[in-house]
Amino acid sequence: MEETISLKEIFGVLKKRFLMITAFVFGAALVAAIISYFVLTPTYQSSSQFIVNQELQDPSQLNTNNIQTNVQMINTYNIIIKSPAILDDVVEQLNLPYSSAALSEKIQVSSADNSQVVTVTATHENPATAVDIANVTVSTFESKIPDIMNVDNVSILTEAQLSPNPSPVAPNPILNIAIAIVLGAMVGVGIAFLLEYLDNTITTEEDVEKKLELPVLGVISLVSEEDIRGSQFTFESNRKQRSGFDGAQKKSV
Repeated sequence: MEETISLKEIFGVLKKRFLMITAFVFGAALVAAIISYFVLTPTYQSSSQFIVNQELQDPSQLNTNNIQTNVQMINTYNIIIKSPAILDDVVEQLNLPYSSAALSEKIQVSSADNSQVVTVTATHENPATAVDIANVTVSTFESKIPDIMNVDNVSILTEAQLSPNPSPVAPNPILNIAIAIVLGAMVGVGIAFLLEYLDNTITTEEDVEKKLELPVLGVISLVSEEDIRGSQFTFESNRKQRSGFDGAQKKSV
């Protein structure tokens, strides 16, 4: 029984504050759309790949141990490629308006498990600049790694290419609007229940019994103006009928 009453109260609150909750949902969606389309700057990504593979004089010497060694070196390469030793040259070659530390935040280095292929992904507001950053970073790394590690096992696999119609990777307006709708609904429902909790007004018989813990002895019905006009019309009609009846009796007498 308690669950039924609780559910009825919950649906009653939602129905009572439906317009307010709807306003929060549409308001949040509108704000998210404005921010996504007009405030946030679109960013683009471009990727270049290189492979880590030690050059052998005799191809028959290639074995699992050599491959495993190359894979383990990738963890070191992932750190070196984002270090100032590489990115300082990239900043200088591309004449970028920020430091190597800032450029490091725009570069991601990844590789699949047990793979000798490393992917360098650059993110920038300009798609052409993203392509240049990815390619120059990989080429600079390839040229400088023999001096840094005293090994020559890096080869460029694929270079980044500028798409004729590049698409931004961020922001995602549809996702942002969907998240805003959910958050708006949550905030609206939360405020609706908060207002209901803070509302101490007594408006029904149930409120008297629940909040004051007093029995209801009687209820004064609400009389509308139409009911009053209708009652007056009925009263006048009855009075005229009685007047006519009394007059008829007097004449007959």
